[in-house]
Amino acid sequence: MRFTTHNEFSHFEFSEVHIAEIQMATGFFTMCLDNVTILPENSCNRDIRKMRANGLVFKIGEGRVTQLVEEGYKVYDPDGKLMRQLEDREVLPEEYPQVAEAFADGYVYSAVQQPVAGGYRYEFVIDGTDDRTYVMTVEGIGDSEDWDRFLNPE
Repeated sequence: MRFTTHNEFSHFEFSEVHIAEIQMATGFFTMCLDNVTILPENSCNRDIRKMRANGLVFKIGEGRVTQLVEEGYKVYDPDGKLMRQLEDREVLPEEYPQVAEAFADGYVYSAVQQPVAGGYRYEFVIDGTDDRTYVMTVEGIGDSEDWDRFLNPE
């Protein structure tokens, strides 16, 4: 049986979620995620406890990446002296495909949704496989989630 929800972003927890696959293009945004927590308030959750799902397909309708920032970092020597500092860098749209490759097998550490005119803004903090952290903002008209089965939280 396939489970589907629409605009129930707040009925999931997207923290420490594994990204199996990501596809992003203008008007199209999809992530396949593992270890997503399904909250008891979710319309498909018949249990009264948190459940989990693997292979959850998260889609943002008419999704478009509005901002992608590669977070900076600081390097210190053993004495605590700053050796090098790299500032945050906004990733250019033409670089999105290369950066997206680093997202597959990475992790979403947090995800938030905010209403905006005509839809929603989603902000994801992603730890890429290139040892970098990114903040990605996607806007769209809404979200949908599809998965095959509920799993125990352990």
